[in-house]
Amino acid sequence: MRPRRFLPSISQLLAFEAVLRSRSTTAAARDLNLTQSTVSRLVQTLEEQLGCTLFIRQRKRLIPTEAALSYGADITRGLNLIQQASTALLVNPAGGALSLATLPTFGTRWLAPRVGGFLETHPGIALNFATRVPRFDFESEAFDAVIFFGAPDWPGARHQKLFDEQVTACASPAFLERHPIRRAADLDRLPLLQLETRLTAWDQWFAAHGHRATRAGGMMMDQFSMMIQAAIQGLGVALLPDYLARTEVEEGRLCPILTPGVPGTGAYWLAWPEAKDRHGPLVAFRDWIAGQIAG
Repeated sequence: MRPRRFLPSISQLLAFEAVLRSRSTTAAARDLNLTQSTVSRLVQTLEEQLGCTLFIRQRKRLIPTEAALSYGADITRGLNLIQQASTALLVNPAGGALSLATLPTFGTRWLAPRVGGFLETHPGIALNFATRVPRFDFESEAFDAVIFFGAPDWPGARHQKLFDEQVTACASPAFLERHPIRRAADLDRLPLLQLETRLTAWDQWFAAHGHRATRAGGMMMDQFSMMIQAAIQGLGVALLPDYLARTEVEEGRLCPILTPGVPGTGAYWLAWPEAKDRHGPLVAFRDWIAGQIAG
């Protein structure tokens, strides 16, 4: 049994979160489509139930206490989990849903073109995607699994290796006409496009070509998709994972430079919380993606 005192109603928590966000019962009432007096009463009964002051009343404003700010962060996470779980149930009332977080460009370039095959062979599973770059806590976000880049060190998770990253330096044909490249040293004077999550990637590429590079200026980006477009527009040389560069190279919009397929700075992994290890849709997805990699 959960003590009733520690289980406020959803109405109380929604009112509290809205007031915490807006610092005003009037604004919170407008957001929730309630009366101001109703919101005030809900917050007051929450304070009475918890035996804790959450807001200090100063004229027409409510100033949250330190306890309220800390409590509010946890309540927001909890409400998000409830909303995500309800959405998943609405999409697939029979159950069998898999919520997957993935890197943006990996999701669009590698996973999306293949995932139709998974859905065809597993018609009872609803697959929900969201993109994430920074790492998150499985306990605070309602994901069953995540695809990420790096090392197998996601806290409290099990890991399945997908593949090592191989990278190729690429530039547009027009850029290479202006700047012929015959050896690694020729890149010293050129703009090298940088990815903020791969800050040592160029160092490793140059080392693989037996050259100690002098740092050149170049645009910094947070996604490979932006880097690809910048390279196509002739803004510099991009260091791209092979699976991302393949389409543009085949279409002639980018040209590989020197040796293709140099080892990158890590690998792509599928990770999931230990508690989800035997979750049916996740087991099916793990088996399917392992077959895609092997193929």
